[in-house]
Amino acid sequence: MKAFLYFLSTGLLLALAWPTYGFSPLIFVAFVPLLLIGEKKIKEGKTGFPFFMSVYFSFLIWNFITTYWLYYSTAFGMLFAILVNSLLMTLVFYIYSKIYTKLNFLASSSFFICLWLSFEQLHFIWDFSWPWLSLGHVFSETTSLIQWYEYSGVFGGSLWVLIVNFTIFKSVLLFKKFKNRSILYRLALRLVLFIGLPILASFLIKPDLKASSHLETIALQPNIDPYADKYALTDADIKDLLLELSEPYIKPGKKQLFLAPETVFASGTQWSGFEVSQANYFGNQILIRNPQAEVLYGISAYDLIHKESDKTLQSNFLKEGLWYNDFNSAVFQSANSPAEFYHKSKLVVGVENFPYKGILQPLMGDIMIDLGGTVATKTTQENRDVFNVEESEAVAPIICYESVYGEYVTDYVKNGATLLTIITNDAWWGDTQGHQQHWSYAKLRAIETRRAVARSANTGISGFIDRDGSVISQTKYDEKTAVSANVPLYNEMTFYVKYGNIIPRVAQFLALFIFLFAVTRRRG
Repeated sequence: MKAFLYFLSTGLLLALAWPTYGFSPLIFVAFVPLLLIGEKKIKEGKTGFPFFMSVYFSFLIWNFITTYWLYYSTAFGMLFAILVNSLLMTLVFYIYSKIYTKLNFLASSSFFICLWLSFEQLHFIWDFSWPWLSLGHVFSETTSLIQWYEYSGVFGGSLWVLIVNFTIFKSVLLFKKFKNRSILYRLALRLVLFIGLPILASFLIKPDLKASSHLETIALQPNIDPYADKYALTDADIKDLLLELSEPYIKPGKKQLFLAPETVFASGTQWSGFEVSQANYFGNQILIRNPQAEVLYGISAYDLIHKESDKTLQSNFLKEGLWYNDFNSAVFQSANSPAEFYHKSKLVVGVENFPYKGILQPLMGDIMIDLGGTVATKTTQENRDVFNVEESEAVAPIICYESVYGEYVTDYVKNGATLLTIITNDAWWGDTQGHQQHWSYAKLRAIETRRAVARSANTGISGFIDRDGSVISQTKYDEKTAVSANVPLYNEMTFYVKYGNIIPRVAQFLALFIFLFAVTRRRG
């Protein structure tokens, strides 16, 4: 029973630390109970299946409490994400348990930290991508503490969390062995250094919020229920609704940017017919009223393919001799140039893409569809295109899930983006932590890139975030509204934008090196 409480404690502490409801400092002790009971079981030689399942239980609690809301979008997706992600976390700890006795404390703890960071990096790059619970995300509601993410990205936060947990773990082991209070005094000093110095650095490097130029930006929030309204309303209805929301904000002769949510035009527009679509009409109506404005909005669109030689791995079969490419896209319209398009390229697993389609689909057939998962694979693009709003100013068209990927977002900035725009739906999960966490994570992208964020969400939260992660203004959830702000435009390049995720790259090398050393030592 006592062991069970240790496993339970880690799961609960991780969950209770998580944004947006949590108390983030709990993350600094969250792994300690698991590390302590793990050390005991390892020394007793009890690292078999019961131990594995106990660790799994611990991570399952964390995953379920923080991401249960996926159920409102897809029950299969929720089960897959929670069960598989918990399993992967458990495998990291289990591998660590197998080499713990083969190395000294510094090497074994370094191995766990590096292996965990490598696991987090895997979630950013593979087809089963799910980086939602990367430890560095835990500080998204306490951004004043992590201004140094402009150098490290969220992996700096993950590294910080793990180092502090192992520092406490080591001190507890020493105190249990020697019962010497000086160990606790040294621990207190180390915690002041390991926690206090990064926080001090954060306050020292916090940027000023003065910008040489601004752009009046209007985020539209139509509040369309995707389960009751979105696919019942026609594109003409949606066009009228968006124009109604836009009308009070249109200022003829003033430079403005209007944002509308991801796939707000959801009926499926064939690209060849875009010119006569209701979506195009909406954009043009804004531009007629104010030729100095620009409009950025989401659309669901497709292309038909009649030749098998023209289809790609992302093409979907329609019927004999006919395929189609399905797009979740952003459209950018201005008065002086043709419409431009960007296609969402970080896709939701099992909903917008079939992971490793070329390998798994021949084996699994339509099981993803049968289980309520993928309906059509979306077609992506290679480059992170930006849309120019001035000669030296451009906006990044970030669509929904893409905003969770820090290094991915830096590619927009490298291509000239001076403002991050996020268009998303966020109604699929209801009024849960799902949309709140998604909004909160956008603050981290602002810090990493030192760019302001303008966000249009179908049901909320829409709003604006400055480059230090502070909120300029925001809407409430589940209301039909629009919000505007004179958003600052910045053009400095951060260290993180230039060099990306250095920490996990180093961690992967060290994890492999330590693992090979441990295996070689064992054989010796």
